[in-house]
Amino acid sequence: MLILTKEEAQALMKKVLAFSKADECEVNLTGSNAGNVRYARNSVSTSGGISQMSLAVASAFGKKLGIATINELDDASLEKVVRRSEELAQLAPENPEFVSFLGPQKYAEPVTFIPATAAITPKLRADNVAASLKVARDAKAIAAGFLEDNSGFSAMMNSHGLFAYNTTTYTNFSITVRTEDGKGSGYATRGFNDVAKLDTKAATEIAIEKAVKSATAKAIEPGKYTVILEPAAAAVLLENIFFALDARQADEGRSFLSLPGGKTRQGEKLMDERVNIYSDPLNPELPTSTWTNDGRPQEKTTWIEKGVVKNLTFSRYWAEKKGVKGIPSPDAFIMEGGTKSVAELIKGTKKGILVTRLWYIRTVDPQSLLLTGLTRDGTFYIENGEIKYPIKNFRFNESPIIMLNNLEELGKVERTVSVESNTNYLLPPLKIRDFTFSSLSDAV
Repeated sequence: MLILTKEEAQALMKKVLAFSKADECEVNLTGSNAGNVRYARNSVSTSGGISQMSLAVASAFGKKLGIATINELDDASLEKVVRRSEELAQLAPENPEFVSFLGPQKYAEPVTFIPATAAITPKLRADNVAASLKVARDAKAIAAGFLEDNSGFSAMMNSHGLFAYNTTTYTNFSITVRTEDGKGSGYATRGFNDVAKLDTKAATEIAIEKAVKSATAKAIEPGKYTVILEPAAAAVLLENIFFALDARQADEGRSFLSLPGGKTRQGEKLMDERVNIYSDPLNPELPTSTWTNDGRPQEKTTWIEKGVVKNLTFSRYWAEKKGVKGIPSPDAFIMEGGTKSVAELIKGTKKGILVTRLWYIRTVDPQSLLLTGLTRDGTFYIENGEIKYPIKNFRFNESPIIMLNNLEELGKVERTVSVESNTNYLLPPLKIRDFTFSSLSDAV
């Protein structure tokens, strides 16, 4: 499938709007080319490519809204999907939270599209996987991984004159390596917009090293420990803060940011003053779309500054209800860090635990953001600045809010992928004191 240019998308969507008889009409058009290779037990199990395009039409009569989608783009099909959306709108009850579609907006030019990534071939995928498998076989380790890439476009136009367009590319890679006896496990993940930055061989070597070193794990007592969370481990905890920066949840008493009487903790210092979190759609290491799915512009925004919650996200409805402009939720978050590598953080640790990865994250208490989950794929005991030996996995019970109050050091920022949400972030490794491990787990 060809990626439609801005002019081609605009012409197609104008044609769709010309069929509309609704009070308001909005059209969303998306298309993508994607490819992937999956392997397990050192052999490729599946590979494939997917090309798809979808057009969605939203028609509104007053506060009654109907949405229909189609993937056929001839004139008869375009008119058919418009009529269908109008029929659904007429049948629908009024939506008390419906907000009229936006008028024209100004957007920054996105930097999300890398031609080299869009030009990935099946051979390049195969070569990247072959490099990973060779390292695993040479080490007599057993690897399972997934490599995917995507290039696509998205466009929006409505009857009020709004038009938005964006192209994007990305590639994600994840690998789990086990020792032959199944006693050791290691993991690594990488994600980029530019495929030139992807090194599957280096990522596999990291996973192999962790697998080999974790094979003789010892049990130690659960309790409170100083921990070094690698970025992949930190991501699955921190994103629970990111996703909870919602004004409506806070106003309605449903989050850690809620206060009695419908007030919120916006403006309060809730974390260590070294905690600075922001979003920036034009960040070259983590670029995102410059507009949201409701048409609002995405701009660089500070969310937490020196531990103080500076801004919350708003839906258009909630912003209108509260009489504020309201900032939309971003596509990605960035946390500022320091200059030290994970190795340097380890070197400066008298006693502690290195955590490669956390998983199976569940909320225990949304009011305090208390979470539980498990370590996996390489957990190690640190003593006098060195990794002394691997340890068996733990279950943890910890709030990322408390965790960021117990911050000792921030490492060097790197791009990572959350295994829980498949979202990319720019995050540092975190050195935390008094992290709570509640029990042991025999799982590798």
